[in-house]
Amino acid sequence: MDFNSLPAILTPDLGLLFWMLLAFLVVFVVLAKFGFPAIINMVEERKAYIDESLRKAHEANEKLAHIQSESEQLLRDAREQSAQIVKDAAAARDQMVAKAEETAREQSARIIAEAKAQIESEKQAALQEIRGEVARLSVSVAEKVLRRELSNDAAQMEYVDKLLDEVSSNTK
Repeated sequence: MDFNSLPAILTPDLGLLFWMLLAFLVVFVVLAKFGFPAIINMVEERKAYIDESLRKAHEANEKLAHIQSESEQLLRDAREQSAQIVKDAAAARDQMVAKAEETAREQSARIIAEAKAQIESEKQAALQEIRGEVARLSVSVAEKVLRRELSNDAAQMEYVDKLLDEVSSNTK
């Protein structure tokens, strides 16, 4: 293989290598002085931004966990309150039912007492009426019996004497 037939870029001569090396060193120095610090600064800023984002994400996770625990606590409290409300409502219902039953008992007792009093009153009135009727009938019967037995004067005198004897024997 003949090196003379190859392009000059693949077989550089010493002067070209010197100028290429010099150009490389100039570019490297410029990049080292201006480019690399800017790149490193941008990488550091990006790292700081990512770290800050991670910190904020971690704080957000903590806040979310705290909010979840608070919401669970609120749900527990709400369940307890609803259970208490249901319990209080049941107690109020039971109390109202008991009060209604007591009122019904009192009213039924009052109605029964009034009915008994009315029955007793009507019974007494009926007894008085019967006694009055019996007395009237007794007087009527006695009057008829006495008229028949005391139709003459001797029988009347005998009956009066008999009554006087009974009265005097009862008073002794």
